[in-house]
Amino acid sequence: MTASYGGQRIAAVNAAANMQGIKPGFSLADARAKLPNIAVEQANLTDDLKALNKLAESCKRYSPWTAVDPLGDGILTNMNGSKGIWINVTGCAHLYKGERPLIKDLYNRCIQAGYESRIGLADTAGAAWAAARFSNMPFCIIPPRGQRESLSSYPVTALRLDPKILEKLENLGLRHIYDLYEIPRASLVSRFGKQTLDRLDQMLGQIDEPISPRWSVSDHYARIMFAEPIAQIEDINLALYKLLTEICSSLKTSNLGARRLELTTFQVDNSFTRLKIGTSYASRDPDHLARLFRENLHSLNPGFGIEVIVLVATETNTFTACQINSGGKINHNADENVAKLIDRLSGRLGINNIVRLQPFESHLPEYATQKFSALKTPVSSNSWKGPNYHPQRPVRLLHQPLPIDVIALIPDGPPITFIWHKQQHKISHAEGPERISPEWWRLTQLQTRSYPLTKKTRDYYQVEDQNGQRYWVYRDGFFCPEKPPSWYLHGFFA
Repeated sequence: MTASYGGQRIAAVNAAANMQGIKPGFSLADARAKLPNIAVEQANLTDDLKALNKLAESCKRYSPWTAVDPLGDGILTNMNGSKGIWINVTGCAHLYKGERPLIKDLYNRCIQAGYESRIGLADTAGAAWAAARFSNMPFCIIPPRGQRESLSSYPVTALRLDPKILEKLENLGLRHIYDLYEIPRASLVSRFGKQTLDRLDQMLGQIDEPISPRWSVSDHYARIMFAEPIAQIEDINLALYKLLTEICSSLKTSNLGARRLELTTFQVDNSFTRLKIGTSYASRDPDHLARLFRENLHSLNPGFGIEVIVLVATETNTFTACQINSGGKINHNADENVAKLIDRLSGRLGINNIVRLQPFESHLPEYATQKFSALKTPVSSNSWKGPNYHPQRPVRLLHQPLPIDVIALIPDGPPITFIWHKQQHKISHAEGPERISPEWWRLTQLQTRSYPLTKKTRDYYQVEDQNGQRYWVYRDGFFCPEKPPSWYLHGFFA
């Protein structure tokens, strides 16, 4: 049962209760009047919605456009009872040799999965909603442009109206949809509100009813439905390459390249498996994209066999053409080769484990770069811009400077010896200083970072010890006899 308008109502019943005439939508009081010893439990709407979302995902085997009904079963349970699923099968029915075979296949799969379903198919969402819930058949197909006649005898609850409007209609004896046909439109609005007229027009197809899909629908979509289920990796590879070729052809027509692709396999047992890949640059090379998918194809579990495979380009970018040389061959520049390497590494190690440094407007070394996912930032040899003078920086820069003990001949001079990790390093050569002042004008902005923010001027030195190892060290602040400045190790040169 679930809380609802007018008290608690029955959300679902078992077979025994159904045999006794207890139906979903009954108030708890009415149900107990009919069957005093009825056992009730509070409905778990959260888990029900999770299961419904999962079912909606599995329905993508029929169409990429699926959505969970935001109204539930409407009036009977105050929008909180058993919900439904919208599926836009426009242009998809031919894959099943017609609408009726498609509906029958969906109905049978729901039974196999343990769901009792009711299905409606119509030109409009409102008509399909009404047919699914108020037809006397488990699945109902409303003929094209036949909503007015086919649904006329349905109760007014099939219009998805507010309970207060329904109560008003009931009190006036307006119990069927055909009762509303003869009422002038102006009177319908003035007496029962604009929602009544809108719902009627939506059902009849006189005004549009926008419904947003649960997942964004791409224009670049391909699918294969097999006559016999497949399970061998070789067959999956062949199907994958065929889908990629189709997707890449579609992208080429739109002058686009794929940045994110999603492969979904639908198994015989109504389960599904999903693989995702990303690229660091827009690509429509089926060989490269197939290679990225093959890195993780081993994770696919075909079970008793795969019936449908769907491939979607979920994110695309404008495609940048490559230069062709005099021999008619494409010059694969370094940027493209690096991008392909990043794609493969990301597929093996994870998208978030491969990062790229991007410049940040700061002359403090620890703030001068930012880390971004390598797949989320485009590859470009010209992306690193800065002044004409580029000071030398260590190959390895420490995430956070480490304190060291230093001996210097003069207070403001370079170190001649420093101790780090209890090991003494005698300096044979030193260059510097490179003076870096604190960025006082944006202390608040930088303080949000994980490093401690310095407020002192730094003097950096490149030093080399007697073993030939080179270090980047700095003095934090100016020399003061009362309180000598601290020294830090910040990086290592090759």
